[in-house]
Amino acid sequence: MQDEKLYGRRDGAVGHVVFNNPAKLNAVSLDMWDRLLDILKDFEADSTVRCVVVSGAGGKAFVSGADISKFESERANAEAQERYNAISGRGYEALYDFSKPTIAKITGYCIGGGMNLAACCDLRFCNEGARFGVPAARLGLGYGLLRIERLATIVGLPRATEMLFTARQFSSAEALDIGLVHRVAGDAELDAVVAEATGQIAQNAPLTIALAKAAAREIAKPDQHRDHARLERMTQACFDSQDYAEGRRAFMEKRKPVFQGK
Repeated sequence: MQDEKLYGRRDGAVGHVVFNNPAKLNAVSLDMWDRLLDILKDFEADSTVRCVVVSGAGGKAFVSGADISKFESERANAEAQERYNAISGRGYEALYDFSKPTIAKITGYCIGGGMNLAACCDLRFCNEGARFGVPAARLGLGYGLLRIERLATIVGLPRATEMLFTARQFSSAEALDIGLVHRVAGDAELDAVVAEATGQIAQNAPLTIALAKAAAREIAKPDQHRDHARLERMTQACFDSQDYAEGRRAFMEKRKPVFQGK
């Protein structure tokens, strides 16, 4: 598993997706995007997995973007670029639409495709040495509406345009200030910060969390495209669930509830 450029593993209720290409600062190639789809599908089907942490191996980078050394073979012309966008797009959307909470654990560089990946996660925690940027303007790459919209939803349109226009790198302190990340921690503390968040998520009611995430995704859509009926069904399912009864009993008995997601 450690030899794979992208692998998944489980740690109790937490699934981990690890980009494991440290020699290239965890740059992503097409085969890695295909592997991501398989890993997320497995975690989606596993009811014991309550949340997923996405990280990069080696400590120097979360994901530094696309593997530029493969541009000639994977993105050399319009047809190849279209194919690359389709495959990588499926990976981004699978992470964005994943029904369980996702956390980007960012160490070092989070550049280009790494920014897209982090923007698809629900929460973002980083170490003090993390660096963020979108270098598309330095490479002549087209940066599409969806990616800009997601970044702007997180940091605001003025900050997003600054990142795109200047192509400069932002420090972890700047990322926290503009709302790109939720918390910054020292190298020795980052794992504990992430573990605290995953532990809190894992002990809470899965159906309630799934509803909250689904609602957040619907809010990001224009109102005329929002699936209000689906959210109403999910809301009712919470009240009809065994977990709701368990939550009430645990409250009255002054103990921690044990939720099953049903």
